[in-house]
Amino acid sequence: MSQEQQALLGSKERSLFSQVVKYYELKQYKKGLKSADQILRKCPRHGDTQAMKALIINAQGNTDEAFPLCKEALKNAMKSHVCWHVYGLLWRCIKNYEEAIKAYKFALKLEPDSQQILRDLALLQIQMRDYQGYIHSRRTILQSKSPSRQNNANFRLNWTALAVAQHLAGDLYDAERTLTTFEETLRSMPPPTDNEHSEALLYKNTIIAEAGETERALEHLEAIFKTNLDRTAVMEMRAQYLLRLDRKQEAEKAYRALLDRNAENRAYYDGLRKAMSIANSDIESLQTLYDEYALKNPRGDTAKRVPLDFLHGDRFRTAADHYLQQMLHKGVPSTFANIKSLYSDSAKCETIQRLAESYLDGTHTPLANGSAEKQVNGEENPKVEKPSFDISVLFFLAQHYDYHLSRDLTRSMEMIDKAIEAQPEEVNFQMTKARIWKHRGNLQKASEAMEKARSLDERDRYINSKAAKYQLRNNENEAAITNMGKFTRKEAVGGPLGDLMDMQCMWYATEDGEAYLRQGKFGLALKRFTTIYDIFETWQEDQFDFHTFSLRKGQVRAYIDMLKWEDHLREHPFFSKAAISAIKIYIMLHDDPRLAKSSNDMNGDIKNMDSNERKKAQKRARKAQEKQEQAEAEKKDAQKTASVGTDGEVKKEDLDPKGTKLVQTTEPLVAAMKFLTPLLEYSPKTIGAQQVGFEVFVRRKKYLLALRCLLAAQSIDSSHPLTFEQSIRLRYTLKTLPEPLPPKTSQSLESEFLHLIPVKADLLKMNSDFLAKNSESAAHVQASLRVRQILDPKTSDDNQKDVIRTLALPLASFADAVQGLELLKNWGAQSRYLEDYIAAAHERWPEATAFMSTGH
Repeated sequence: MSQEQQALLGSKERSLFSQVVKYYELKQYKKGLKSADQILRKCPRHGDTQAMKALIINAQGNTDEAFPLCKEALKNAMKSHVCWHVYGLLWRCIKNYEEAIKAYKFALKLEPDSQQILRDLALLQIQMRDYQGYIHSRRTILQSKSPSRQNNANFRLNWTALAVAQHLAGDLYDAERTLTTFEETLRSMPPPTDNEHSEALLYKNTIIAEAGETERALEHLEAIFKTNLDRTAVMEMRAQYLLRLDRKQEAEKAYRALLDRNAENRAYYDGLRKAMSIANSDIESLQTLYDEYALKNPRGDTAKRVPLDFLHGDRFRTAADHYLQQMLHKGVPSTFANIKSLYSDSAKCETIQRLAESYLDGTHTPLANGSAEKQVNGEENPKVEKPSFDISVLFFLAQHYDYHLSRDLTRSMEMIDKAIEAQPEEVNFQMTKARIWKHRGNLQKASEAMEKARSLDERDRYINSKAAKYQLRNNENEAAITNMGKFTRKEAVGGPLGDLMDMQCMWYATEDGEAYLRQGKFGLALKRFTTIYDIFETWQEDQFDFHTFSLRKGQVRAYIDMLKWEDHLREHPFFSKAAISAIKIYIMLHDDPRLAKSSNDMNGDIKNMDSNERKKAQKRARKAQEKQEQAEAEKKDAQKTASVGTDGEVKKEDLDPKGTKLVQTTEPLVAAMKFLTPLLEYSPKTIGAQQVGFEVFVRRKKYLLALRCLLAAQSIDSSHPLTFEQSIRLRYTLKTLPEPLPPKTSQSLESEFLHLIPVKADLLKMNSDFLAKNSESAAHVQASLRVRQILDPKTSDDNQKDVIRTLALPLASFADAVQGLELLKNWGAQSRYLEDYIAAAHERWPEATAFMSTGH
C-alpha cells in the first residue's frame, strides 16, 4: 500500500488491510471481503481496499463486477501502484495481455522496485514472446536489492531467467556470458549431486553449440563429462559434436558406447553409419554392421528390422523370411505394424505376401534354429504359452489383406475367421475383425465386433476406448459414453462426459462431435469442437505455471523445448480437424439458417423436406426439447450439491450444455473466424484449412483473402479437385457481381488471378476440358459436375445421372461413393435418382451401411 493511501487509514484499518491481503493469498475470500467491507464502511473511497475487494470478487468468478469496482478504485487513487497492479491482474484474467502489460508498466512507474509487479510483468512478456521486454524485466529483477533476491533459490533462478531471455531473443553470446558470470559468483562449487547445477551446465553447453562453436562446446562437455548427472545426454551430445567436427574414429567409438547402452535406438545406428563413412548405397557394409549388432543382441528388434528398409531382391527375401518367422513363432501381435511401412515398395509387398502364404500352406523352409519363443536362456519354458505359428500367420495375413496397399477384404475376413475359430477368446483377433468390417463399410457390424472384443477383457482401458470409438463412428453416442463411463470417476461433476472433458480427452470430443455432425445435431457438434478449442487455449494458458516452476526446479532444457512446442501448438491435427469441422457447420448455418432451429433434435435432412414435413419435424423437435428442458430443470436443484469437485474447486455450471447458443448465432461467419484465424496462422500447409478459408471469405465478400487461400491451396496440391472447383467459382463470382469492386481491389485480384483463369475465359469449356482430362477419377468428376451445376443449372438432371455413373468407374473408392450420395442430397435430388444411386452403390459395396435402404 502506498504511503498516501496509508495516511487515509487509522491503525485499526491498516491492520484490517493487511488481513485482506493475507486472506486473499490464503484463498479465504469470504473473510477477505468481510475485512474489506469493514474498512470501506469507514473509508468508502479508499482505493487500495476497493482494488483488493475487486481482486477477491474476481477470484470468486464475478469478473463483471470486479472491473467496475477496480475502475472506481483507480478514480479514487490514480497514483496507487496497488490499484494499477490489480487492474493489470484483471486484464490478465480475461486474457487481454496487452492491456495487462500497460497496467503493470504504469504500476512500475509509481513503484519501480516492486518485485511482485516486475515478476508479473516478466511472466506476461515471456507469454507474449516479447523477448526484449523480458530481458529488460529480468535484468531489473536481477539488479534489484530486494532481500528475496538474495536467497539461493531466487539467486540462481534470476540469473538463469536472464540467460533464457537472452537465448530466446537470439543473443547467444550474452546468454553464455550471463551463465558464466553466475558460475563465477559462486563461492564454492555445488556438490556433484546438485541436479540443478548439472542441468545449468548442460544448458550452457547447448547455447555454445547453438552459436556454432562446436569445438568449444566439445571442450566444455569434456570438462563436465565425469560429473554431470545426465550421462545419456552427455554421451549423445559428445557423439554428435565429434561427428560434426569430422573426428570420425572418436565418433564411432562414442556411438558404439551408446549402442552398448541401448541397441534399440535407430538414431545411434544412423550416427554410427555416418561415423564409419558408410554410404546408403553400400548395402554390403550396411548389412555387415547390422548383422554385428543382431548377433550381439539376439533378443533385440532394431538391428533385424532396419535392414529390411535398404535390402532388395533375394537379400530382402532372405532377411524378411528370417524376421517374419522369428516374430510369428514368438506370436508378436505387432509384427504387421512393424513392417507395413515396407508396403510402399510394391515388390517388397509381393514378397512378404508370398512368404506369408508359404507359411500358411507349409511350403516354406523353417528356421534352422527353430522357434525361440519357448526358450529362456536356451532352455524350454513350459510356463510361456504363445499362439501357434499357424494362428500367428492367419492373424498376420488378415492384417495384410486388410491394409489399403494390399487390400482383399474377402480374403482378410476368411483369414481372421479361421484365427478366431482357433482362439475365440483372443482380443486382437476380434479387434481386427471389427477393423475389416469398418473397411467394408459396415459400421454397425464393426461396432458390434469391437464391443465383443471389449467384452473379452473388460479391464483393458484401450479396448474399452476402441469400442467407444467404433460406436461413435456408428453414431451410437449414448452407448459410447456408457462404455467410457466404466473408466471415469464416479464422483465427477457432469458424469462420465464431464470427467472426459476435464481430463481433456480430445479424441473422444472429436469423434463425438463428428458423430453429432453426421446426425445433423449441429449444436452438440459445435459444443464438442468448441471444447477442443478451449483445451488448446488452456494449454496455452498453462505455460504460466511453468515459466517460474521450470526455472526454480532447474529444468531449463525441458522448459526451452516446451516453449518451442507451444509456439506450434495449434498445428496439432486434433485442432485442425475440429476447427475445419466447426467452420463447415457455420458455413452450412450461413447458407441455410433454418438448420439452426432445433438442430440437436432433428436428423439433419430438414433442407430435403417439403414445407409440411418440415413444419411437423420442427413441431416434434420443439416438444421434445421442451420436455427435456423441463426434466433438466427438475434435476437442477438435486445436482447443485455435486458442483464441487473432489479437489474442492467449484465447477462452473454449463449454461449451454447442448450448444444451443452456439448454433443459433446470428453471425455464423463471424463465429467461424474464431476457428479460422488460428487455423490459417498455424496450419497454412493444411489444404483443408485453406479450402474452408476460401469458403468463408467468399461468403464474406473478402475476395482478396479468398484468392490468397486459393493460391495457397494450389501450391499445396494443384491437382486437388476442389482447387479447380473453387478457382472456377471465384472467377464466376467476380464476373457476376452486381456492382464492380473498387479499382485497387480489382487490380490486385486480377494481377494474382490472371495466371489461373483469364478474365474472358470460357468457364464451361474449361470445365469440359477438366472433365475429359480426369474422367477416370470419381472425385474430379464430382467437382466438375458441381461446377456445371453452378454455371448451367439447366443441366441438373444430367448432372444427377452423371453422379450415378461415377459408381461404375473402376477407380471409384468407397469414400468417393459416400461423397457422391452427399452431393445428391445437397442438390435436393429427385427421389428416383437417390434410389438409383443407393441401389448401384449397394451392388458394389453390399456390406456398407451407408447404402442400405429399407429394401436391402
